[in-house]
Amino acid sequence: MRYSICIPCFFGDMDFCDALRRIRSLGFDAAETWNWPGLDLDRVHATCEGEGMSLVGFCTTDFRLTDPARRDGWLHALEASARAAVRAGATNLITQPGPDTGAPREAQRDSIAAGLRAARDILGEQGVTLLLEPLNTRFDHPDAFFLRSEDAFGVVREVGDPHVRVLYDAYHQQISEGNLIPTIRDNLAWIGHFHGAGHPGRHDLPLGETNYAAVFRAIDEAGYAGCFGLEYFPLGDPEESLRGFRRLYLGKDAESTSRDPAS
Repeated sequence: MRYSICIPCFFGDMDFCDALRRIRSLGFDAAETWNWPGLDLDRVHATCEGEGMSLVGFCTTDFRLTDPARRDGWLHALEASARAAVRAGATNLITQPGPDTGAPREAQRDSIAAGLRAARDILGEQGVTLLLEPLNTRFDHPDAFFLRSEDAFGVVREVGDPHVRVLYDAYHQQISEGNLIPTIRDNLAWIGHFHGAGHPGRHDLPLGETNYAAVFRAIDEAGYAGCFGLEYFPLGDPEESLRGFRRLYLGKDAESTSRDPAS
């Protein structure tokens, strides 16, 4: 398993390509972000290639899957985002189910599934994987439709498209349901990416209640070969937080392995 660094959480005030180089100097070979409009996609791609890095992905610009009246707009935004991902060298796009519209839950679920099925041609043509992310409604996203990961897994299984997977965010799911390791083991085939942060507070992993060492071990033992995104807001110096992550969870010193992938 590799670890990717969410740039807005750690180096949001830095030039994006400078942030990529900084992340590489700290011993990580993968990065991700939220918003792609405004990025110089060609420069980002060239920087990643030059540094031996991967840009894992970024978000779509529209999250309104729950409302069938918004589907055409969502698909239009998805196509633009998929083309941007290819241009930047990214292979994943993150989307969310959208807000709870107040319609019957089954109708909203059906709208999500229909939107994902309608995305098949776009995703296949561009070779991009769409990651559907269930969120927590208690602290961060009170209006979001999905609450439990099983809802997202059910929709993705129903759609049955290899280009559609779940983004399993251990921070959100610790809040929503707990039971992280059994859920991951039972659904790994449908997980395309992970995120994590410490809870409470969405800060450094060791400051929260989740035993991430056990979570990482379980994911590795299950045979997952993708990325786990560090999407937390460090309480102290961002660079020292990432060095501390490597020492605590990887047993590595960033200063002596700055050109080696974090694996």
